[in-house]
Amino acid sequence: MKTLLLILATLLLICIVCTSLNAQSNEGANEPRFGIKGGLNLSNLYTKDADKDKMLVGFNAGLFCKLPIVHYQEIIKLAVQPELYFTAQGAEVTYNNSFVNGTARFKLNYLELPILFVLNITDYFNIHAGPYASILMSGKVTNESSIDLFNFEDNIDVNDYNRFDAGIAAGLGLDIGVFSLGVRYNYGLIKVGKEKSYMGTTYTFPDAHNGVLNIYVSFGITPSTFKKK
Repeated sequence: MKTLLLILATLLLICIVCTSLNAQSNEGANEPRFGIKGGLNLSNLYTKDADKDKMLVGFNAGLFCKLPIVHYQEIIKLAVQPELYFTAQGAEVTYNNSFVNGTARFKLNYLELPILFVLNITDYFNIHAGPYASILMSGKVTNESSIDLFNFEDNIDVNDYNRFDAGIAAGLGLDIGVFSLGVRYNYGLIKVGKEKSYMGTTYTFPDAHNGVLNIYVSFGITPSTFKKK
């Protein structure tokens, strides 16, 4: 919990400092922008051990702060954008091997912090990419079919997952006034399951990486919004 509070406090501090430094600017297009965002997740777990997998539908919601680095003719061309949001993801995975037989639905909830570099190709269109880190808030698995050898609900709990995930995010965005629309893909570089040992055999379950496509909308404001006309 202390780590989560520290991440949130850091993000808010960055926004406040940048807003204060630019509070006297007359060029609204060059000011930092901060606000809220949210949208739809289409998530999956990529694993070689499964016969098949199925995407789950989830959501994401949180805060963002867009900080200009380079601008040209009153338009931000390059910016850094830290975000902090809750994301609900997972997958439905079917196994059929000597160790596991059946279908499980994994539901994983993370608090995620991406640091994105945003490049405006035009006044309205941008591409963005960067690393992300996330902390697992909760993890649950349910049986979605009859289990012959291994009952997921009885054998897997939140302690079987890695608490930390990190990866790469990349996407496209459309800026329309105070609103932005976008689509982004996140790929996790850390396995979801922890490595464990059983009767001299080392295994990881689920031996999988997170993959999430999210479609979002955001609403942002600048310091100029608060200026009296």
